[in-house]
Amino acid sequence: MNIKSRSEIVAETKLTITPEEITAFSLTKNEPEWFLQTRLKGLELAKTLDLPFIERVKFHRWNLFQSSIGEGTSMIEELPKVIPTAAGSAKIVQLGAVSYWEEMNAETAMNDVLVMDLFDALEQYPELVKPYYMTKAVPVDEDSLTAYHAAMVNSGVFIYIPKNVAVEEIIESHFVQNNLVDEAFVKHVLIVADENSSVSYVERFESVGDKKNTANIVVEVIAKQGAKVQFAAVDTLGQSTDAYVNRRGYLEKDATINWALGIMNDGNVIADFDSELRGDGSHSQVNVIGISTGRQVQGIDTRVTNYAPHSVGHILQHGVILDKSTLTFNGIGHIIKGAKFADAQQESRVLMLSEGGRGDANPILLIDENEVTAGHAASVGQVDDEQLFYLTSRGISEAEAKRLVIRGFLGAVIRSIPSSTLQKELVDMIEQKLVASYD
Repeated sequence: MNIKSRSEIVAETKLTITPEEITAFSLTKNEPEWFLQTRLKGLELAKTLDLPFIERVKFHRWNLFQSSIGEGTSMIEELPKVIPTAAGSAKIVQLGAVSYWEEMNAETAMNDVLVMDLFDALEQYPELVKPYYMTKAVPVDEDSLTAYHAAMVNSGVFIYIPKNVAVEEIIESHFVQNNLVDEAFVKHVLIVADENSSVSYVERFESVGDKKNTANIVVEVIAKQGAKVQFAAVDTLGQSTDAYVNRRGYLEKDATINWALGIMNDGNVIADFDSELRGDGSHSQVNVIGISTGRQVQGIDTRVTNYAPHSVGHILQHGVILDKSTLTFNGIGHIIKGAKFADAQQESRVLMLSEGGRGDANPILLIDENEVTAGHAASVGQVDDEQLFYLTSRGISEAEAKRLVIRGFLGAVIRSIPSSTLQKELVDMIEQKLVASYD
């Protein structure tokens, strides 16, 4: 039997967009020449590079490539719902491929913090974007999906926190995919926290409409020396979207990035959540929760790589499987040669609430150095019968008891989200999924 390589499968995705079409789109955005060349390089590589490898997840037939970049001007005519407008340091809302709303309070603006549309930043602050855009955290040539992203990006956000600036209130982004039209959703978020700065950032992803579109999302967080970033996200893309989500941190000396990620999508998802601990004493805690429902497949790779001495990387992943869905957690801790006294810990646990579902929790430790600390824990199991008995014996129904146990199981990640509003939204989303499944 002739088994095709991943690159051969990629070649069958019919990515038919031409360099001329990419160039024409770039001209409409007034992009600098270097950005256009990055696009053209990505287009060439997307047709030849392999797909990323996600352990135990088969996604090669998913709709992850789309040749319609759109004009970059489509916007949802009516708001899908009231966009939350709680006061914070800054907010940006993008509907489809258009920035619908940007705001920033006076104190944040006076500190020269930037929160703006990516293409506006390319025009106004190219010297701040160019050193970091797909050069450190997520390289263009990593695989076919990063290359496709570089070629097809049609919307995004740039956030810059200057040296020694502490942003006291949360910066928030809200992104809505427009599945009312045939258009790729290729979103790039670039956050640069300069030396000794600090910021809390939250983002939401959702979709409107039921046309089958691609979502390709890349988030790069650059934490320079001594910077501290609190990053939270809730993803609720729709059932008609096959999504690739890559969130990656690049940490210099004594920098910190703490991640709290809620994966609540209804469609198929492969996710790559990585932290590159490049600087001595850098630290990253990655907290992830996921719920799979219906027949969806979600594969989540969470990796922390310790390149530097005294670096610390911890992973906590908790997931719930309902109906006939699949959820795979791959936790990867890698200590590179030379990273003495590094610490890599991980815990991945999955609750199976359906006989028809499938769950995997795969711990992977790669240790290339002595004098380090590393450990892992992983489990796939049912709801604890003793906990259920305790709750039902006090008059709580079995369905409600299960929901209480599940909320407690997911609570560690929920509590790590810096926004109380977002915490409540995430709890409500979890409740909706559980009720829908049980009903």
